[in-house]
Amino acid sequence: MSFASRTTRLPRPFEPDLGAEALAATPWAEGDVATLIEGTGGTSPYLQGLIRKEADWLHAALDDPDAALPALFAELDAGAPDEVDVALRQAKRRVALLAGLSDLAGVWTLEEVTGALTRFADLAVQKALQAAIAREIRRGKLPGATEDDIATAGGMVVLAMGKMGAFELNYSSDIDLICLFDETRFDRDDFHEARSAFVRATRRMSGSLGDLTGEGYVFRTDLRLRPDPAVTPVCISMEAAERYYESLGRAWERAAYIKARPCAGDVEAGERFLETLRPFVWRRHLDFAAIQDAHDMRLRYRDKHGHGAITLPGHDMKLGRGGIREIEFFTQTRQIIAGGRDPELRVRGTVDGLRVLTRTGWVPQGVTEKLTEHYRAHREIEHRVQMLRDAQTHQLPSSDPEFDRLAALCGRDRAELEQDLKRRLEEVHELTEGFFAPDAPCETDVPDEIERSELVARWPNYPALRSGRAVEIFKRLKPEILGRLAKAAKPQEALAAFDGFLAGLPAGVQLFSLFEANPQLIDLLIDIVSTSPDLARHLSRNSSVFDAVIGGDFFSPWPGAAALTAELKEILAREGDYETRLDMARRWQKEWHFRAGVHLLRGLSEPEEAGEHYADLAEASLAAVLPVVQEEFARKHGSAPGRGAVVVGMGSLGARRLHALSDLDLISIYDPDGVEASDGRRPLPARQYYARLTQAAITAMTAPMAEGKLYEIDMRLRPSGNQGPVATSLASFRSYQSEQAWVWEHLALTRARVVAGPAPLAEDVEALRATLLASPPPRDKVLGELATMRARIAAAKGQGAVWDPKIGRGRMQDIELTAQAGALLSGQAPRRTTRGLAMAAREGWLSKADADHLAATYRLCWSLQIGARLIAEGALDPTELGAGGCAFLTRLTGTDGPDELREKLSEMTARAADIIDAALPPPET
Repeated sequence: MSFASRTTRLPRPFEPDLGAEALAATPWAEGDVATLIEGTGGTSPYLQGLIRKEADWLHAALDDPDAALPALFAELDAGAPDEVDVALRQAKRRVALLAGLSDLAGVWTLEEVTGALTRFADLAVQKALQAAIAREIRRGKLPGATEDDIATAGGMVVLAMGKMGAFELNYSSDIDLICLFDETRFDRDDFHEARSAFVRATRRMSGSLGDLTGEGYVFRTDLRLRPDPAVTPVCISMEAAERYYESLGRAWERAAYIKARPCAGDVEAGERFLETLRPFVWRRHLDFAAIQDAHDMRLRYRDKHGHGAITLPGHDMKLGRGGIREIEFFTQTRQIIAGGRDPELRVRGTVDGLRVLTRTGWVPQGVTEKLTEHYRAHREIEHRVQMLRDAQTHQLPSSDPEFDRLAALCGRDRAELEQDLKRRLEEVHELTEGFFAPDAPCETDVPDEIERSELVARWPNYPALRSGRAVEIFKRLKPEILGRLAKAAKPQEALAAFDGFLAGLPAGVQLFSLFEANPQLIDLLIDIVSTSPDLARHLSRNSSVFDAVIGGDFFSPWPGAAALTAELKEILAREGDYETRLDMARRWQKEWHFRAGVHLLRGLSEPEEAGEHYADLAEASLAAVLPVVQEEFARKHGSAPGRGAVVVGMGSLGARRLHALSDLDLISIYDPDGVEASDGRRPLPARQYYARLTQAAITAMTAPMAEGKLYEIDMRLRPSGNQGPVATSLASFRSYQSEQAWVWEHLALTRARVVAGPAPLAEDVEALRATLLASPPPRDKVLGELATMRARIAAAKGQGAVWDPKIGRGRMQDIELTAQAGALLSGQAPRRTTRGLAMAAREGWLSKADADHLAATYRLCWSLQIGARLIAEGALDPTELGAGGCAFLTRLTGTDGPDELREKLSEMTARAADIIDAALPPPET
């Protein structure tokens, strides 16, 4: 389709004599094209000159502008290296002319215009680099390099930064490049010679692109974004760059690398380099301190370029108030904040960044739509300003005649254009300013006993407030924090709890920045610390768990074990390093563990549900981490012989009832399926293989790493207890349970559940469990053994403390054992305690009323247990909990206060003990 038939908007003719002069050089121009040429020729002397110089080429190109560009690129790519300087300048004129006319006529969208300019820049850099490297190689100046190395520039790569990196080059843009070389391709003795060759090649490439000759120039080239440009050569080794960014990299450099991409030379080496920088650019925690960094950068731009009220003449469309840079900062800062956690946010383009930020819940849809519209409009104005004179400027014209030219080039009346520009600039500023510089907090009326407290007076001495930046942010937060503490039910208790949190916080900048950007978190923190000083101290050591609250779905319904497993597996799949994977699993588990606790604390889940949530989390952690352990183990010893191994959850995990401090009772069952040994570099016999694999899995879960431990593991419920192997073959497990197991081991088996491992083997283990428990021992034997066990437990652990919901007559452990006996004797082996009690009633050795009372007592004890373990690590003592903790426990247990809870617990457990005593024979002495 021809150019003329596709034009949708045209410039307004301006100074027709200049337009007529341009038309005289193009006798083929007619119709819409004639109007376009007339308008651009009169308005833009630069475009007029291009039209004159490239009239013949343009005549053919406008027949099919979409095909003209690939043809031009192909011709340039096939050109002789020694003619590259002239060829690039001619190609630049033609690309600029075609892009300019296609932009003005509406034939190409903004993205097509910037994409065409960027693709040409990529090709130009590649051709100039190859010509420069070829010269060094042919002169024998690049050690070990041959003609075959020209295509990859002998190990040198050029990183496109800024708008070029994001395919967003403007019409008269310079290009920001960083030049690096892969030092690993050279011997140590050749390093300096190679670096000198690459430095010469970089300078020659830059000259080929940027020197002004009789044919013009290609791109003004800026190499100053490299590390420490005042003292480093124009091309440095990747290793030196990595060291710089790891130790000295600054906030603006992190932001710059959002858009970085290899554009020429050894692209694969460039991609590897960017991957090594990923931890520098994308922090693992939500990085709300980036807001202040970006705000500081904005202020520096304002100081340099001015940022007063919007008066259009001379206003900078890029750096001025409401300009392009504000939209870019708005987008990139949010990407920096969350991109370490969410790889989906790691996109280069501004519009693409806004879209994905909306899709992931960080920016409202309406804000994205408005900023996208304004960004495109701003960029189009930027292009037309640059078309006037081919100047790398972003400033609107200062004189009336030049502003009239701009309006004509935009095809609009000046008054209409000015009104539209002012509206857009003001709306951009309004949408972005609140994010970077929110309104100052209102003055809060804080009682003197809080504000002048000795606790508050010592805060400046805490580690979290050592840095000037932390002090500055906390100074803004302090009135809000004190005001909310003053509104707590027990202000002095809340203040003391917050003091405990702050005292244990090792650093404050990140967390204070997060609170400043998300004030609702202060309420959550005060709620938590007021309820549980123990939890407050835990949070001070693991404050990164607050990241999870910002994701948008923190208070959504619990997703379940399958969804959690899938999420963690996806996260671990992104990492290649084994220890990094284990640390990522710990970080992920902490956040979800925190979420389960907050849901219980805030009444979003009931005690029964919360127990399942903690169990889901443990199951997901095992199911996702164990394949990672297997993969790492297989690197040395080969794949698992036979059908693999499953992990069986015992006790509370098997029954899906964990609390915040639960460890995991596990056993490991494998099936070698006749395979005697593994097949790796260091093969192991099957029995040894699975024993060592199980030990590796235990270490992976329990080893203290940078992010702590995942879980404590207890494997004493395996066959033969601590005397038996840590992993048991399926055949041995079947034989032991059928022929040697004690009654208590079958009682434990009633709660067993496969939680990780290959599905076929898991099904076989579950079928074996059902078979083993289908033919229970005689009732008298089971109940007699149960009576003996109760006596031994009482002798070993006593009757438990008054506030202990687990140990003691008629309490959780006592009722669980009774329920397990009911489950075992039923032949159906249900795992839930309440179902086991119901089975005991059905079998007739408990009445239904007694079973119901035991179930009700168990629910009371569990509610107290899960609540107490959330807010206190040691023995429960309501007198030390404070008002918040006591209110939490009495809410969970449905009582009106600690006294009523104690009385209810005592009465119900006493009756429960009597019921169990009556149901069992006297214990053997």
